[in-house]
Amino acid sequence: MPLLTEKLGMRGNSRRVRDAAFAALTAGLLLMGAATSAAYGEDADQTLRFCSDPTNMPFSSDNPQMPGLYNEIGSAIGVALHRPVTFHWYKSYFGQRTVRETMLAKKCDAMIGLPPTKAFMGPAILFSQPITDVHYALVSAKGHKITSLADLKGLKVAVQYETTPQNMLASHEEVSMHTVLSPDEGMKSLADGQVDVAFVWAPVAGWLNKTVYQGRFSVQEVSGPGLSGQVAIGFAKWSGALRDQVNTALPGLKDTIAQLKVKYGLPNMQAVEFGENVSTGMPLVQKAAADAAALPVATPAVAPANDGVTPPPATPAMVQAGQTTFDGTCAHCHGTDAVQSDWHINLKLLHHRYGNDMYKVFWKTVHEGRVSKGMPSWQGVFTDTDFNNIFAFLSTLQKKDP
Repeated sequence: MPLLTEKLGMRGNSRRVRDAAFAALTAGLLLMGAATSAAYGEDADQTLRFCSDPTNMPFSSDNPQMPGLYNEIGSAIGVALHRPVTFHWYKSYFGQRTVRETMLAKKCDAMIGLPPTKAFMGPAILFSQPITDVHYALVSAKGHKITSLADLKGLKVAVQYETTPQNMLASHEEVSMHTVLSPDEGMKSLADGQVDVAFVWAPVAGWLNKTVYQGRFSVQEVSGPGLSGQVAIGFAKWSGALRDQVNTALPGLKDTIAQLKVKYGLPNMQAVEFGENVSTGMPLVQKAAADAAALPVATPAVAPANDGVTPPPATPAMVQAGQTTFDGTCAHCHGTDAVQSDWHINLKLLHHRYGNDMYKVFWKTVHEGRVSKGMPSWQGVFTDTDFNNIFAFLSTLQKKDP
């Protein structure tokens, strides 16, 4: 199921891993082929393999001159552990599918840029300590200070389609919104003078500001529900010893990671807190992407058994638990708030399309998958109670007049 999310489709410049964020979605390491085995000491034969997206800047790239934040972090980990590093390139358009076809298929040992939450693939994945925070950001002309929603009054603001910023500003009539599909489009709208502010995924905004716009703008990160989260390094469940080794090395890389964030344009100002209670998720590493932070999990009522035809009565606890699971896993490919604009997948239209069969179609899809469309089976990964909670959440999003 796809957030990430934006993002696991975890890509940094797409809504899924971007906005998912809460990934997007992803990972990498850098191989410098000139390093000899002797340079790594006695562990030289224990190559550390990372999975990485070859075209997901600022996170990862197959360009050795500019490998990306996550790739360079992977390289630094290899040095700290005295192990050579290699990579397995794989496009991160699908979050959990990416993990399944790479790391869980034993083609790599780790993935950088995953959301450290149990809601993401349950016990199949172990996580390192968080390596960095990720946020949305308010991008504006230098000298234009924004510290609250009140500072947006009377301004025209670019927001990414079906993201937390768009949902947050929808109730503020004093703010004029200009909808875009990506951080790139939002930044271009700002540069062209179509908007006063771009409220977009911070890592991509910072990278574009540094590389395309030569530092022309101020990029102010914001924190709050659905606006910020953390990313970590993911490992298969059988790699606990490796995870522990990496955790031991990470504290010594704190300064290195901070310097790499500056190198790739990630904002370094203290985030402004936006405390509004918005019920939505974010990309993680955006298409990657979501890119995204898991919300606190309420203890859900245990849904009664059913036949896959009639949904059990939804409760607030089920809706909250379902949203948490969706934000941590499904949104990586299906997009924040259940809309994936890149491929026109809109889960808000399930009732419009299927009517009274909506639950039956949902139940069959999550259990059996739709492999030809990139949707794996989730039976055995989530319980039927989890599925019912997700359905309860999706039911609250259905549009009456699409």
